[in-house]
Amino acid sequence: MSPKIHNYENLADSLIEKFNQRGIEGYYCESKEEARNMAKRFLTPGCSVTWGGSMTLEEIGLIEDLKNSDYSIIDRTSAKTPEEARALYSKIVTADYFFMSSNAITLDGQLINIDGNGNRVACLITGPKNVVIIAGMNKIVTDVESGIQRVRNFAAPPNAVRLNRQTPCAQLGRCANCLAPDSICSQIVVTRRSHIPNRIKVILVGEELGY
Repeated sequence: MSPKIHNYENLADSLIEKFNQRGIEGYYCESKEEARNMAKRFLTPGCSVTWGGSMTLEEIGLIEDLKNSDYSIIDRTSAKTPEEARALYSKIVTADYFFMSSNAITLDGQLINIDGNGNRVACLITGPKNVVIIAGMNKIVTDVESGIQRVRNFAAPPNAVRLNRQTPCAQLGRCANCLAPDSICSQIVVTRRSHIPNRIKVILVGEELGY
């Protein structure tokens, strides 16, 4: 085991203790393959499953697995019109399982997420029965402020490029604190604890995943 992986394990152990104090279930997987398999072990026969936009979920192959499964899948990208999207959202918020990543996680176990439309953070806050977060250890930050800066300067710019948004960060590669119509930084949510104990589950992965 490399010193880096060993350190990831030690850090994950301390984070899981912090999660437990906040009513959040914490787990650690060394690889994305292990994380993908662990995530699916939470699911129960016939359950409804959905997810928020996440490069991490794509990178570990979870979304593809879910789409090819026998679970009741709610895929927000299947909507063709605003009316269909609204109808799908009413199902998403009552899903049994909602998968997502977190933009940043502090050393004391707080989750930091910045969203454009807000559908992802809304489901994190309330609605789906279970929220399963998968995050690479590259998402760990010292505190809330450094987490917000991480998202604005290192996660949002490549996401804006990926989504073809007309924002300053897509051009500059860093946050310009804009109020552009295409901004994907409309809501900043810091999750201090899970109000419903163990509703939120975090799988930390000993790899660099997502933005």
